[in-house]
Amino acid sequence: MEAMADRPTVDVCAQDPISEAGVISHLRPRPEVTLASRDKDGKAPQAQVMVVVASAIDEEALQTLRNIHRGTRVVLVATEIDEQKLVSAAECGVAGVVRRTEATPDHLVRVIVAVANGEGHVPADLLGRLLEQVGKTPLRAPGPRGAYFTGLSSREIDVIRLLAEGYDTPYIAAKLAVSERTIKGVIHQVVTRLHLRNRTHIVAYALQNNLL
Repeated sequence: MEAMADRPTVDVCAQDPISEAGVISHLRPRPEVTLASRDKDGKAPQAQVMVVVASAIDEEALQTLRNIHRGTRVVLVATEIDEQKLVSAAECGVAGVVRRTEATPDHLVRVIVAVANGEGHVPADLLGRLLEQVGKTPLRAPGPRGAYFTGLSSREIDVIRLLAEGYDTPYIAAKLAVSERTIKGVIHQVVTRLHLRNRTHIVAYALQNNLL
């Protein structure tokens, strides 16, 4: 889950060909990533990271996200993003979210590499507004696929709160005075136990079910 990616392979999917061509042209010369090569029919082998470009997180965009291969990590670049749609995107496997106005080549590549390395990225102000809407200590919350989850350990709560604030593994480990391996283990346990997909999905699930 946390394996480091060396020049991750990246593919791009957009709702319009101009946007797709534009993102591809920005990524092609970057030494940090390798653009997936496409055949004459425009098909590419499974990439490590798929960049999806959409005007909004609407049903069309969500369906595109659902159709992406389960093993591919996803970065979503969208013009309009709101809290509820962010939850829906995370449930579809999105690990990184970038506003279109902030999608400079440098920023987009940083997010792609972070997602390829098992990290996540969501604009901090979006997570902040989400956190303002949720309760602090729920007694019992419905889990995914009909299961029930009765509580998080204090360490799991601490890790999820720091993830929600946008911090990466080294910072969280230093903040909690434990090893990076321990933090990765906590994240893996939460993902496995709750049948989630990635770090962003952990935060979205916690917010949606008032676990923070």
